[in-house]
Amino acid sequence: VQLQASGGGLVQAGGSLRLSCAASGNILSFNSVGWYRQAPGNKRELVAGIRRGGSKTYADSVKGRFTISRENAKNTVYLQMNTLKPEDTADYYCNAQLSGNVNYWGQGTQVTVSS
Repeated sequence: VQLQASGGGLVQAGGSLRLSCAASGNILSFNSVGWYRQAPGNKRELVAGIRRGGSKTYADSVKGRFTISRENAKNTVYLQMNTLKPEDTADYYCNAQLSGNVNYWGQGTQVTVSS
């Protein structure tokens, strides 16, 4: 499984970005797909995830601002990020979890939010 993350960039506070995670396999065969982020000096944390059945989970810090979605035909998962804050600045990583707790990671895409 290969995951290709894209869509990061530099944006002013209050702005929006949409991240994309394109998978080489059928995303409906994955238990879940998630977006994680890691800021310098911090641990990697879950931002949002979507399970095979469609249920979603969000970190408290992004609820109401970020939306995770998927386009099955394109095997792509999106993270729409609105009302961005400087504290959202981090490298964002796409993760796919398969059966047997097997995890695959994409390369990071950098998000920088200026104040």
